[in-house]
Amino acid sequence: MIQIIRDRATPEQMQQMLKTLGIYIKLAVDIQRGILAGGGELHVDCEQVLLETGSEQAYIWGADWYPFQQRVGYESLINIRPGVGNRSMEIQDSVIREQVNRIVQELLGNVQWQ
Repeated sequence: MIQIIRDRATPEQMQQMLKTLGIYIKLAVDIQRGILAGGGELHVDCEQVLLETGSEQAYIWGADWYPFQQRVGYESLINIRPGVGNRSMEIQDSVIREQVNRIVQELLGNVQWQ
């Protein structure tokens, strides 16, 4: 179930997001607003939820959260943006990667859900 996370996630929110894929969570991260949506089957599903709540597409990047390893993955189809120099599924700009990492770690890092 897709959850919009604006503040540190609760254990219940983590459980809901993990229901979809079990071992990791697909995310769309708004680096301008410092929020994320997670728990969809596809990154684009999460992106759509953020767009419906006022995010701008230019600031939304796809990522994955691996809670067992406390690690962020940076690959998603929504990241392919040749117009801004990102020709890969992986976020190539180190500044954007760091912004995504910081937001994900602040909102999801070390949340106990088990």
